[in-house]
Amino acid sequence: MDLPTQPNLSAKNRWREEIAALPSWLRRPIGNASEISTVQRIVKQRQIHTICEEGRCPNRGECYANKTATFLLMGPTCTRACAFCQVDKGHSPMPLDPEEPQKIAESVQLLGLRYVVLTSVARDDLPDQGAGWFVATMDAIRRLNPDTQIEVLTADFWGGRGKENQTPTELQRQRVKTVVQARPACYNHNIETVKRLQGQVRRGAQYERSLDVLRIVKALDPTIPTKSGLMVGHGETEAEVIEAMEDLRRAECDRLTLGQYMRPSLEHLIVQRYWTPEEFERLGAIAKDMGFTHVRSGPLVRSSYHAGE
Repeated sequence: MDLPTQPNLSAKNRWREEIAALPSWLRRPIGNASEISTVQRIVKQRQIHTICEEGRCPNRGECYANKTATFLLMGPTCTRACAFCQVDKGHSPMPLDPEEPQKIAESVQLLGLRYVVLTSVARDDLPDQGAGWFVATMDAIRRLNPDTQIEVLTADFWGGRGKENQTPTELQRQRVKTVVQARPACYNHNIETVKRLQGQVRRGAQYERSLDVLRIVKALDPTIPTKSGLMVGHGETEAEVIEAMEDLRRAECDRLTLGQYMRPSLEHLIVQRYWTPEEFERLGAIAKDMGFTHVRSGPLVRSSYHAGE
């Protein structure tokens, strides 16, 4: 579904027009209100964050009911400025909360979560960019919740300076290795969009660097499943999406999510097109034929959708 050009409207009216233009397949009830309010209360009391709430995920009620949630580590402020993401951006993030790993572990226990996804803002300001913080949080969760499985969704861990003049490539490998050695149930890193659109959609990231994260995981431990995700709606073609999926398979990526980009605010990138459910179904079938072991493809699919399956 291609979008009509908009007349000169006030910001408020333009936003109303965009909401009204949403196709029917992107409208869904918010889900079980009691499940959502329970999670909101617990995370607010502990001053921790979930990407489910920070990103206003449309599936959060469903995931909470299925005893799955995605926690956002290292504060709510990201050092990068991706043009699609609703998470706050800034060059001076908050200091790490030394109690955050324990707070998250207690929240997992209180909510009875069976499957947890740990993601984070990018923290280019930290020497290891937060790799050790993922491990500390995994350890805390496992102490209180030994039967809970943990998936990680990390940044690309690129940049900065290490000891003895280590190159960015060496640093990236070292940081990924830190997380891999903690043996997550799945290692996820999203390429987000097709190769041609990386620069305008993912500021500060690069296509090959992201593929390298997945390659490094498999080189270090082939038994850990890897996963990545793509958003459509930025102006890509179906051929470009298929090419990106082929690149992921060449990087030995096992699992894939495909979903529709939905503009969080007027400050974010405009949606170029709404892909139909039938188009997502076709892409999902192509992905399965390529050899992905798990595929979730649909307009409202997000990176952690049905992750516990």
